[in-house]
Amino acid sequence: MQTFSLDDDAIASLERATLDAVAPPAVQAIDGWLLPFDTSTIGRAKSAVPVRHHDIDPAQIGTIESLYAERGLQAAFRVADVPGLHDVQTELTRLGYQAQQPTLVQVSMVAAMHALCKGKSARVADLPSPAWSAVYVAHGFDPVDGAHRVQALSRSAHVVYAHVEENGQSVAAGTAALSQGWASIHGMRTVPARRGHGLAARILGGLADTATQRGLERVFLQVEEGNAAALALYARAGFATAWRYHYWRSYRPT
Repeated sequence: MQTFSLDDDAIASLERATLDAVAPPAVQAIDGWLLPFDTSTIGRAKSAVPVRHHDIDPAQIGTIESLYAERGLQAAFRVADVPGLHDVQTELTRLGYQAQQPTLVQVSMVAAMHALCKGKSARVADLPSPAWSAVYVAHGFDPVDGAHRVQALSRSAHVVYAHVEENGQSVAAGTAALSQGWASIHGMRTVPARRGHGLAARILGGLADTATQRGLERVFLQVEEGNAAALALYARAGFATAWRYHYWRSYRPT
């Protein structure tokens, strides 16, 4: 697998950009961690994440649990599968957390992503529209999860919104958050009946156009490891894996 190496500053800015995109109602920073607080179905919006991949004290996990409990929330963690966080993973395992949903953080350059689009780029707007949001609750998608994603992506001050229409119907959508020196891709969706027709590439092309206009060169996204179709698309757009993470969740009573 092709990999992409990032330094500490880039990792920290990428994680801050991730939370800028999903815009949880509250975020607290403690040494080496960002703690987003949300009640949605979006894992990134409600899982504590280290902002560096080394020198993280596992003893902080108890403090983080308490901070989530104070808000009536169950703590969860999003931890990179890297040697420098092994002690954190060991402590989470000891406390009864389970590693789930392996996800890849992939990085590319905006110019490479733009080159993927061979046809007309998607329409991009600064504000969400009914045509954009319709894709997330279309037939074939979980309507509750779709509604949560529309709500989360719509509340960010950093997001631009892309969609493609065919015959008056919205058939593909996606967003890019433009912050912290990054463009980040989120919420890529194509209705099931129109997959395999290059619509996702048009979404990426439109988002790349906007990122370039805003002076951004770097882009990242997060994709589940088992999503072969998406991985193939992103590889053609020049994306390479920087690291893999798991969500660590516990089902102990709070």
